[in-house]
Amino acid sequence: VQLQASGGGLVHPGGSLRLSCTGSGRTISTNSLGWFRQAPGKEREFVAAIRRGQTFYSNSVKGRFTISRDNAKNTGYLQMNSLKPEDTAVYYCALGSDRLIASSLYVKNNYDAWGQGTQVTVSS
Repeated sequence: VQLQASGGGLVHPGGSLRLSCTGSGRTISTNSLGWFRQAPGKEREFVAAIRRGQTFYSNSVKGRFTISRDNAKNTGYLQMNSLKPEDTAVYYCALGSDRLIASSLYVKNNYDAWGQGTQVTVSS
C-alpha cells in the first residue's frame, strides 16, 4: 500500500490550499480516510476523517476545512480555507478500516497506512 500526499505549500493567512491523497494498492473509498498534522515539537494530531460518507473534524478546523474523496480517482482531498498561521504543519493522510467506530477515527494508532506528508506553511 502506498499513499501519496501532495498539494502543500506556502500561503498567506486567509488563503486556501487543497491537499490530495492518492492511493495505490488499496481502495480509498472502502476505507476510513484520515488527515493528521504535525507541527514542529508537537504530537501528530487529528484534523479530519471520512468514513462511509460521514465526516469528522477537529474543533480547530471545523467550518474551515472540508474532507472529501473521489472514488473514480482513488483520491482523497482536504480543502483548507481561511488558513491561519497555527495551521502550519506537515499534513499526513492515512487509511484505516471502515469498521472503525467514530471515536477511533480521532486516534492515529488506529490507522494502518500512512502517506509521507506534505508541508503547509501559513505565513505573511
